[in-house]
Amino acid sequence: MEQEEQFFSESKKKAEAYIQDRILLFKLEFVEKLSKLVAVLFSGLVIALLGFFILLFISIMAGYFFASVTNSLYIGFAIVAAFYLILLFVVLRYRKNIIEKNVINGVIKVLFDKEKSTNE
Repeated sequence: MEQEEQFFSESKKKAEAYIQDRILLFKLEFVEKLSKLVAVLFSGLVIALLGFFILLFISIMAGYFFASVTNSLYIGFAIVAAFYLILLFVVLRYRKNIIEKNVINGVIKVLFDKEKSTNE
């Protein structure tokens, strides 16, 4: 009888240790995936910010270029504005495809990355 009690108490301790280890593993995997997601979002933000400034200065250059071609500052910058207006309509038209294919799939890829799976 005492042997059975000892068996069950040891089994209980091992089961509790296993559950605690699984919880710790889950927390560590969650933190790893969250840190990867934050890193991807931060690097994307930095790239977007740099791209914005590059696009801004190229747009200013194009505005002045078209102003020198048309001999009118207003028309030169209006051409650049019209280009961005057309680009806006294209993005609005295909925004669902762009968001679903790039943003959502990228987040899912980071969160469900099976590269270093511990269950294998």
